[in-house]
Amino acid sequence: MAAPIKFGVGQSVLRKEDDALIRGKGRYTDDHSPQPALHALMLRSPHAHAKFTLNVTKARGMPGVAAILTADDVRDLGDLPCLFNLEVDPFTGPPYPILPKDEVRHVGDAVAFLVADTIDQARDAMEAIDVKWMPLPSVVGVVNAVKKDAPLVWPDKPGNLLFDVSIGDRKAAEAAFAKAHAIAEISIVNPRVITNFMETRAAVAEYDAKRDHLTLTIGSQGSHRLREILCGMVLKIPMEKMRVICPDVGGGFGTKLFPYREYALISVAARKLRKTIKWTADRSDHFMGDAQGRDNVTTAKMALAEDGKFLGMDVDLMGDMGAYLSTFGPYIPHGGAGMLPGLYDIQAFHCRVRTVFTNTVPVDAYRGAGRPEAAYVVERLVDAAARKLGMTPDAIRRKNFIPPKAMPYKTATGKVYDSGDFTAHMKRAMEVANWKEFPKRAKAAKKQGLVRGIGMSCYVEVCGTMGEETANVALDPNGDINILIGTQSSGQGHQTAYAQLVAEQFGVPPERVHVLQGDTDKIATGLGTGGSASIPTGGVSVERATRELGNKLKEIAAEALETSAGDLEISNGVVRIAGTDRSISFADLAKRPGVDPSKLNASATFAQADGTYPNGTHLAEIEIDPATGIIRIINYVIVDDFGVTLNPLLLAGQVHGGAMQGIGQALMEHAVYSATDGQLVTGTFMDYAVPRASDGPSFHFETHNVPCTTNPLGVKGAGEAGAIGSCPAVVNAIIEGLWREYKIDHIDMPATAERIWIAIREAQKRHNL
Repeated sequence: MAAPIKFGVGQSVLRKEDDALIRGKGRYTDDHSPQPALHALMLRSPHAHAKFTLNVTKARGMPGVAAILTADDVRDLGDLPCLFNLEVDPFTGPPYPILPKDEVRHVGDAVAFLVADTIDQARDAMEAIDVKWMPLPSVVGVVNAVKKDAPLVWPDKPGNLLFDVSIGDRKAAEAAFAKAHAIAEISIVNPRVITNFMETRAAVAEYDAKRDHLTLTIGSQGSHRLREILCGMVLKIPMEKMRVICPDVGGGFGTKLFPYREYALISVAARKLRKTIKWTADRSDHFMGDAQGRDNVTTAKMALAEDGKFLGMDVDLMGDMGAYLSTFGPYIPHGGAGMLPGLYDIQAFHCRVRTVFTNTVPVDAYRGAGRPEAAYVVERLVDAAARKLGMTPDAIRRKNFIPPKAMPYKTATGKVYDSGDFTAHMKRAMEVANWKEFPKRAKAAKKQGLVRGIGMSCYVEVCGTMGEETANVALDPNGDINILIGTQSSGQGHQTAYAQLVAEQFGVPPERVHVLQGDTDKIATGLGTGGSASIPTGGVSVERATRELGNKLKEIAAEALETSAGDLEISNGVVRIAGTDRSISFADLAKRPGVDPSKLNASATFAQADGTYPNGTHLAEIEIDPATGIIRIINYVIVDDFGVTLNPLLLAGQVHGGAMQGIGQALMEHAVYSATDGQLVTGTFMDYAVPRASDGPSFHFETHNVPCTTNPLGVKGAGEAGAIGSCPAVVNAIIEGLWREYKIDHIDMPATAERIWIAIREAQKRHNL
């Protein structure tokens, strides 16, 4: 076996991005401050549902006010689009106007867009706008929204339903349940969460009157998709009239993929005023204006044979859409339902999926986009099935895992798993966690007045199917390598990862590879980043373009060295005649007189025809203080299958970050709306808890990789996996301890100290404990 290439694939190369970021030299959207510039604010609704009238006359005349846009000013714009529809049962979504004319449908709904010389002047003008509100009945929560006589969010959507469809085979599932020895059933809530990336959204619009051209600088997950939607569907202008630039981006998690009202409004205002305008969301804007995540209510049943074999699965899933359809909103519960069978051989499967309108902020993709919700359902249900039959969690999983010899395996929902050894990574996680000795640890904890719990989740997800991505790899005059690609890093480490793919073939260190993303003028096309697709798709494009460039450089070098290209090899940034010391550097190749410029760059395009299916086991051990309900994570083990590891250091960072987001959801995060008036009760960090470092464990993470057969690099996407496996592992661990000590078999996320304390007290009364 050849020695690994320094800085190449599989090496823990330090992130080349971090030096600038650590030193405060990162350039985020809010750092872009062209002068002079006006400043913008959005006036938002304080009501969950209301008719309204606006009088902006006084506000428009106030000092420094340059413009106030209302619905009448943007009536010619298109609505924000929903880019998903059902093939079999297409639906018609309600309008998502850039500014509503006379009716708002959630707290934080847009009313007017103000532009002034300073933020303070914009705030003063906002307070001077005369809004007359006529509140209407509102509804929050899908369970309430589908009740008879519930207030309607949209008058033409009876029962507040967008669609009510089935996935799988209802008759097969019914037949499986008819012959079941036992049935396990759960009803669970996957609570709504708020993304809370570190950098709030922001935009700067610069207008060139001579060219009638806009430059929009935005912290987004993709410049090209935004431009396509804004120009083609909303502003209705030719795409060549807009340049979109994405600088450094401080977190995205799906929520920064979408077009938002502010992007269209700031563009309209900049063209109208012929001036530069800057808008930066404060945290309240984020809580009330950005798409939120999760929010499903699900009932699931498993038909069981006496020996623990799964005979069939039936699910009823309701997904909250909020008041409007965000870009991919309806896809999230529907697409996620396709992963409900999980890692298990369940061919008799049925799921009813309902998408429901409520008077709340729209819901869309959030790290995992429906797959965390699916994994949470099936892994909670599998543990319930184990309790029902008196089996251990690992035994029932081992009994029902799809075996490696069955690959490729087509699930009842049409997904084709190409590779994986699910028993192997579960077994390894149990070994690392010393699962066999847990009863001794639980006994010792009980002597101290504490309750230990241990739980696992074994997940699978699908990712890497965003579409095609093109990479251009070029040699610059200094002999360095430039990569132009349409993906967009928001903290993942693309600069480093792509440099390693180049190093694998050229042997150049990371500092000699320069990656440009997020500029529609310099990069022809791009998908942006989402769905863990950057390395499975963009990485393949970079690898192939690098290989093609290498062939071209060998052609140039063959002429210079008077040999054939077949005799040449590339290493350490030089082309050498194999087995000799005769060589030519990249820099000399680039400067060689008369060289054809087209031979100094190469492009490659790749689209993942079939998804990649990362999978793994998360195992959590927790400790509960019954006197307070406080939970502490004692141990956390992750063993994942990502096919091939490009950079172990980057990979661990992605997994740790995703797992912490899942732990946050499991234990504390919850976007709460008041049932009486639709107010967002958790509208600030005073009310909405996010995990700190002290809330997390010291993770043990390793891989048990089985190369992906559908990806040329063998990789499986990894960006979302941590958030998928973590929630069910933590909650299963909590329930294991509570069931053993108090016969408590259910608790919903977030499993806060208060909820745990109340559940224990109620169980003690119920069982006279």
